[in-house]
Amino acid sequence: MAGTDATGPVPVRRQIWGRRQGPGLKPARRLLLDERLPALRITLPEQGQLDPAALFFRPMQGFRLEIGFGGGEHLAAQAKAHPELGFLGVEPFLDGVGKLVAEVEAAGFDNVRILPDDARLLLRVLPDRCLQRIDVLFPDPWPKPRHHKRRIVNRQTVPEMARTLVPAGELRLATDIVDYARWMLDAALATPGLVWTAERASDWTVAPPDHVRTRYQAKAEREGRSPAFFRFVRDSQPVS
Repeated sequence: MAGTDATGPVPVRRQIWGRRQGPGLKPARRLLLDERLPALRITLPEQGQLDPAALFFRPMQGFRLEIGFGGGEHLAAQAKAHPELGFLGVEPFLDGVGKLVAEVEAAGFDNVRILPDDARLLLRVLPDRCLQRIDVLFPDPWPKPRHHKRRIVNRQTVPEMARTLVPAGELRLATDIVDYARWMLDAALATPGLVWTAERASDWTVAPPDHVRTRYQAKAEREGRSPAFFRFVRDSQPVS
């Protein structure tokens, strides 16, 4: 099983690049983070695995993960549409975390939990076949070649994502950067257990029916870049 050895998860060194907080985090939002984030925060175990069900106060019918939720528009809309599911969101940038915490507080969601940290730290402690879906929408493309190793979607992380998906679970990737689209496809197509669902060009140029447009997607479209949407389904075979 990827990411583990005989004694448990292989340690992953935290890797967060760029600033964690922007100049626009106002005192009121900082206070909200201080008061409300502790109740929503995902605490990672020092040893062993993290059962997603243990994060919520009521039974959930399944679990989804969004990596790099930005301002939280997509995650909040999905959580509202599916109160029967538990949503795990990862975002290291505190301004985005603050936006989602404010939305959760205003809407009264009880099915959202947040990790303001490196997503790989969460992936390594999640059990096999525990997630119905993973969304990675418009992640930082790190366009300079020397920074490509910083991309969250890569040949090391995608097998870990696949490992955590239930059979027929879905991995959704989106980007507006052509080079990153190729990079994503390379990583996903090289991962045993993932099947690309595309049958025609529109399957990756048109967003899925339940997709919620994010601010990053809107910015890309304003600047003339066309997003690509990739959907992969987990088959029933173990991911090595």
